[in-house]
Amino acid sequence: MNKINIIVNNQEKIEVQRGISIEELSDRFKDDYLSTIVAAKVDHDLRELTHTLHKDCNIEFIDLSSSDGIRIYQRSLSFVFIRAAKEILSDCKVTVEHSLSKGLYCEIHYKRPITEEDVEKIEDRMKEIIDEDVPFTKSSIAVEDAKKIFKDLGMDAKMELLEFRENDEMNIYSCGWLRDYFYGYMVPSTRYLKLFKLKYYEPGVIIQHPEKTHPNEIPVFEEQKKLATIFREAEKWGKILEVPYVANLNKVILNKQYADIIRIAEALHEKKIAQIADMITQQNKRIILIAGPSSSGKTTFAQRLAIQLKVNGLKPVAVSIDDYFVDREHTPKDESGEYDFEAIEAVDLELFNEHLKKLIQGEKIELPSFNFQKGKREYKGRFMKIKEDQPIIIEGIHGLNDRLTEYIPKDQKFKIYISALTQLNIDDHNRIPTTDTRLIRRIVRDSKYRGHSALTTLKLWQSVRRGEKRNIFPFQEEADIMFNSALVYELSVLRKYAEPLLLEIKQEDPGYIEAKRLLKFLHYFSSIKEEDVIPQTSIIKEFIGGSCFAD
Repeated sequence: MNKINIIVNNQEKIEVQRGISIEELSDRFKDDYLSTIVAAKVDHDLRELTHTLHKDCNIEFIDLSSSDGIRIYQRSLSFVFIRAAKEILSDCKVTVEHSLSKGLYCEIHYKRPITEEDVEKIEDRMKEIIDEDVPFTKSSIAVEDAKKIFKDLGMDAKMELLEFRENDEMNIYSCGWLRDYFYGYMVPSTRYLKLFKLKYYEPGVIIQHPEKTHPNEIPVFEEQKKLATIFREAEKWGKILEVPYVANLNKVILNKQYADIIRIAEALHEKKIAQIADMITQQNKRIILIAGPSSSGKTTFAQRLAIQLKVNGLKPVAVSIDDYFVDREHTPKDESGEYDFEAIEAVDLELFNEHLKKLIQGEKIELPSFNFQKGKREYKGRFMKIKEDQPIIIEGIHGLNDRLTEYIPKDQKFKIYISALTQLNIDDHNRIPTTDTRLIRRIVRDSKYRGHSALTTLKLWQSVRRGEKRNIFPFQEEADIMFNSALVYELSVLRKYAEPLLLEIKQEDPGYIEAKRLLKFLHYFSSIKEEDVIPQTSIIKEFIGGSCFAD
């Protein structure tokens, strides 16, 4: 009775001592993995390596080649960074901000601006802590006790968030003297975190760590000045709205004062769109290219931009890239042998460029139509000819790639990158990833308009993400302007739509771990029930329904 049977990776069956930790077990299989094992799935549920096994089960180890593994590694590394920063710069406050340049951008708030020398000292201290193999210890404590801990540590945002916690207890972690709350699991000890680098990035620091595509190396730093600028703008918007953290938003909702927040957030969007329209008009741009990752709100943005251009006296027209697909037999295939409709080669680039060139020269063209059922391009007598006051709006994933419009002079093009770069974080040390906001948007939209379950959307998401990394993100710095489509209040609206969809996913389903993570994430938000104050032009309406731009 002291032995249990474990099935590893749905293949090998072994007998082990009851009460063995996953960490002990993982040592036997570490050579079978690409990188460091940091967690495991036990009967389809995510567990830390410190978890002990007491019954027969299936187990799959998780290393840094998975999203779950990278999240655990990044979170644990952040904890060590916070501790080291506080030891080097006494009484400083650390905020974990957002992803940037293939790393995690953080800021250290101190009595003076931090320097490159400070960052070097913090990195050296982190290496010392990692070499000391300090354990991450999890303990369950009463919420009232946690409030006292966070108050003493000056973690006001965490303390305020606990006012909205429904459970009487919570888990907090310790790493040496520092105690903190993190949304998600940790590695067992600091020795797992040897692969990292700090880069001074004024006014803050970027924590560089492995990516799942290259789990055993630090990626080469890539400057993202435009993305950094739009994040700073998001921070500025957060100050205007006075809701930098979830607890602030929850208080506004509790006091039923959220109508003003919604109006201001929407007005900021409209003002930014109007400014972009003014730039296009003043620069006399003929081709407007809009690109961004899935569920960024590109469709609504394009419609609202067209309205602002009309206000400026222009008469924009739209051209669909989809109509320029090559015939099915000429469509490139991906590594799995499936048609890759997201590859730029799936578009007849020569014909598309010829037509754009003729249009801006005042010539008439016959627009093609793509028959998706037959997989063939057809012509149905649709002709187009435009005047000088008619800029062409083109929306699509390849908009920022110069190959799409290589025949068009650069000075006639205006490129716009759009993404949902939230200015809201859970607290000082727990950020809201842009990807999570977009995924929740897509789960809601796919259910409402495509009849997809949340499980179906989650299954497709990895493929969507791969396409974004290949076709969109490498070109985002080519944009003339970036538009942040995030709305500070949106997750409080999306919660009531997304929760029942995610709750349909069962433990045996492949998307269970992700669904459980997203449900926990949404649980931080108080829900906005009434939606009358949200304008029909809002980007959020593209996902929940009620948009005046719906077909």
